[in-house]
Amino acid sequence: MYADETVTARKIPGVEVLSAGGHKVQRITVLILTITPLLGFAIAIATLWGRGLGALDAGLFLFFYFFTGFGVTVGFHRMLTHQSFKARPVTRAVLAIAGSMAIQGSVISWVATHRRHHAFSDREGDPHSPHVDGEDGVKGILKGLWHAHLGWLFDPEQTSAQRWAPDLLKDPVIVKINHLFPFLGILSFALPPLIAFGITRSFGAAAMVFVWASLVRVFLLHHVTWSINSICHFYGKRPFALSDHSTNNWMLSLISMGESWHNNHHAFPTSARHGILRGQIDPSAMVIRLLERLGLVEDVKVPSRDQLQSHRAA
Repeated sequence: MYADETVTARKIPGVEVLSAGGHKVQRITVLILTITPLLGFAIAIATLWGRGLGALDAGLFLFFYFFTGFGVTVGFHRMLTHQSFKARPVTRAVLAIAGSMAIQGSVISWVATHRRHHAFSDREGDPHSPHVDGEDGVKGILKGLWHAHLGWLFDPEQTSAQRWAPDLLKDPVIVKINHLFPFLGILSFALPPLIAFGITRSFGAAAMVFVWASLVRVFLLHHVTWSINSICHFYGKRPFALSDHSTNNWMLSLISMGESWHNNHHAFPTSARHGILRGQIDPSAMVIRLLERLGLVEDVKVPSRDQLQSHRAA
């Protein structure tokens, strides 16, 4: 089914297929943005021997990991895709910029793709389900996981923003940030070493920060996000009875900033809090709660106790 993009595009509303030239550019771009951070990760592991991880490397890595990560989880996902809360204009713009710096696609493209995922979750039309291929055995499992994790990024099939994100196309600020995506991607790689050089006046220190806070940070954040598409639609617990295969996976909860409570999310997609059951840590919900207390966001949506009970699996 993955190979027949033209048939899929005819059946699913708001799906387009790239031309041969456009598909080639897409594949090259995806390869660069996946292989380059991987090389950085390999270099980082090699430099740990005999050197360790410096405080500046670690500090900037953590800051940019969570700044851009929350941009995706709080901004792209909960605010813009599902409208789980309303944000002040400046807060909305900052979150959209931060999410763009995670280098997971432009803001409108990301939102459109994710809305389509929910509309066809684990059915034909889902852009990154590990289940729709239908092939049996270990080979089928691995093929599905590969497609959901990374392979779907190489597909010529594209989600139409006009169909799936028309509200964002009417927002001039979001449209401007969407157009700035290439610049924000470059800035995301360049800013950490520039900060390091400004602090230390050392090209060596700036180079190491580039490896850790730029390349390794993007590598890890990419794979954590992609793991929600693959692992969290294949392995974990399912406290809510749903027609798709979404699961909760506690092992990814902290590094995914609460996104891995994925069965909860599919049960209540407009909830600003994904860790809705006892003991489920959700850092993104904590950020939203802080922003609410500061008066920067409002109308935060969470399910009621009765709604939780009505969706619980038997």
